[in-house]
Amino acid sequence: MEDKLNVAVIYGSTRPGRFCDKVAGWVGTQLAKTGNFSTTIVDPAARGYVDSLRGRLAEADAFIVVTPEYNHGYPAPLKSLIDSIGAEWHAKPVAFVSYGGVSGGLRAVEQLRLVFAELHAVTMRDAVSFASAWEQFDNTGTLQAPERAERTMATMLTRLRWWALALRSARKATPYQQNA
Repeated sequence: MEDKLNVAVIYGSTRPGRFCDKVAGWVGTQLAKTGNFSTTIVDPAARGYVDSLRGRLAEADAFIVVTPEYNHGYPAPLKSLIDSIGAEWHAKPVAFVSYGGVSGGLRAVEQLRLVFAELHAVTMRDAVSFASAWEQFDNTGTLQAPERAERTMATMLTRLRWWALALRSARKATPYQQNA
């Protein structure tokens, strides 16, 4: 059996009382269920995260961005985190779990796809989206009707694993060069 893949789960919100903690907690539970991934949390609200950010993202085989949608876009702290790093994103897959109002954060995800394309990352087509998320999770962070989201997440993680393994092998065989 192959080694576990290191997935960096990136929190998109820094707002006090943020809902991101519940959604990211659900993501962590889903990752643990597979047994295929080890998880690194990257939380821009945590003190001192910037100091270790470059190394933690360099060690990641893949990324899952957990993002809300604020005013039809993704949060500024997430953009700052993304822009703080360069080569650590190259030739690695990025998946998205979004949440928000009626759109479920999908407008934020569409914008993030463009940003990650510029960083030479590969975004997953499959994503998990929670419309009116605060109605779907209880106070403890438990998803009330998990079947559909769990199926979608399982598909996304299967494809994320495939891309992570393929791109890790490719990076080992031929180091990725942005300015080739």
